[in-house]
Amino acid sequence: MNVPLLDLKPQLAALRPQIIEAVTRVIDSTGYILGPEVTGLERKIAQYCGTEYGVGLSSGTDALLAALMSLEIGPGDLVLTTPYTFFATMGTILRVGAQPLFVDIEPESFNIDPERVAEALAADRKNGGKIKAIIPVHLYGQCADMRRIAALAAEYGVPVIEDAAQAIGAECPYEENGAVTWKKAGSMGLCGCFSFFPSKNLGGIGDGGMLTTSDRHFVEVVLSNRNHGAEPKYYHSRVGGNFRLDPIQAAVLTVKLDHLDNWHAARRRNADRYRQLFRDTGLVGEKVALPQAVYADLPGADSHNHHIYNQFVILVSKRDELRQYLQEHSVGCEIYYPLCLHQQECLRPDQYKRQSFPVAQQAAANSLALPIFPELVDEQLVYVVETIQKFYRTC
Repeated sequence: MNVPLLDLKPQLAALRPQIIEAVTRVIDSTGYILGPEVTGLERKIAQYCGTEYGVGLSSGTDALLAALMSLEIGPGDLVLTTPYTFFATMGTILRVGAQPLFVDIEPESFNIDPERVAEALAADRKNGGKIKAIIPVHLYGQCADMRRIAALAAEYGVPVIEDAAQAIGAECPYEENGAVTWKKAGSMGLCGCFSFFPSKNLGGIGDGGMLTTSDRHFVEVVLSNRNHGAEPKYYHSRVGGNFRLDPIQAAVLTVKLDHLDNWHAARRRNADRYRQLFRDTGLVGEKVALPQAVYADLPGADSHNHHIYNQFVILVSKRDELRQYLQEHSVGCEIYYPLCLHQQECLRPDQYKRQSFPVAQQAAANSLALPIFPELVDEQLVYVVETIQKFYRTC
């Protein structure tokens, strides 16, 4: 049996007529830069996420870059973030001339540890206050502890840029005006940054991104930076970039958005089935650690997207050998991520190499992502777990 890590063909087959119609509409309009398709998607994404504004951007990476540029973060500044995520989080910090300040992650969620955030902010205040932003990453489709992080950010007066590239629609408990409610990723910081890379839960047919915010002044700066800092046309008070979302991508994403919560639910069903199958094998514990949905047992969680499973990541012994065995038996899998950011070769000076984040480094050494996309059938899930069971029986 073949079980790919991701197969977009079933999704395309179900939506092909609507997608072809939407793309054709853009082509026939001859309006190929921004326009009604982009503004329409911006409005719908903002409404979906619970923010006042959305800004369509060329990628999730450029959403992060535009956010940092719009805060005028640059040389001499520090940005507090996680060492365990995709490179773009750190890459955009370096591109504006700032430096990343890493703290370790929680072992349960793989997300940035708010207690380590608190320690870093307290130490930074004593050293003159060089931290100019916090970028928590909602990794694998589960929100970081934004209730605690937002409170710390308010205490220290530091803006929060949510890296929600993998987490559109994910929700977590959040305290606002003395009451605790559930809020969506991208609505709890100054802004949220999303990716529409094809492999995401909401993916386009190429690159695309979105920034969400409820801050009117900030969104005006982002809109200017999206178009070379022009405001008005041909008048440049700042240096921005060409960060515009393509209207063809916006048209396709608009078609897909109506199906997003159903896809989230299907991914959660697949995750629940994996848990049942793994428990039945007796592998959980010494051989396999399953991902923890840290908000799943809270009141009301069943009616919220407490985890959208952009990836289903397990921790395993003999990870590299298991990966090879799965690939040899036609099971797609991937390592997210084999190196922590502080270990990347591009970083200078070498002081980053001397830093240690044991929880993040253990995750990098033992994590493996299994297929979780919505269209998987039960026979495929069973085959994945049985193949893993056979590996541990024979190794």
